[in-house]
Amino acid sequence: MADVSHSRGDLAGHPDVSEMQARYERVLGGRDVALVDGPVFLVGLFCAVSPWIVHYAGSQPALATHNLIMGVAIGLLALGFTAMPARMYGLSGAMCAMGVWMIIAPWIVGSGPDMGVVLTNVVVGALTFLLGLLCIGAAAKNRHRVT
Repeated sequence: MADVSHSRGDLAGHPDVSEMQARYERVLGGRDVALVDGPVFLVGLFCAVSPWIVHYAGSQPALATHNLIMGVAIGLLALGFTAMPARMYGLSGAMCAMGVWMIIAPWIVGSGPDMGVVLTNVVVGALTFLLGLLCIGAAAKNRHRVT
């Protein structure tokens, strides 16, 4: 009678081990930034609704529209990082630039911003910049691992 029991040993001797490892790397290769996707989305969401949370939508209409557009753009970047991380890593630097822009926007887009408006934009901009740096670091780490 044939021995049909399957041992649960090491897969090192499996004939397709190199192909399985390559497939595993392809599937999970771009997911180093997975922990950053959620915070990036939340920062974008807060940026979009901040004019109504901090109550400056009426006094700073240009800045309110600006923050809504920037928040949607940051949120779309987060969704892109989630859906196609390998293709979206290149936009991590753009996210850093968006963070810097968010910090200086109250004085350029707004007119006489008060402290609440300035603090909101500085915090959102700083978080966007830092999360962009994390994405750049994950992209660099992933690039070194693949090559």
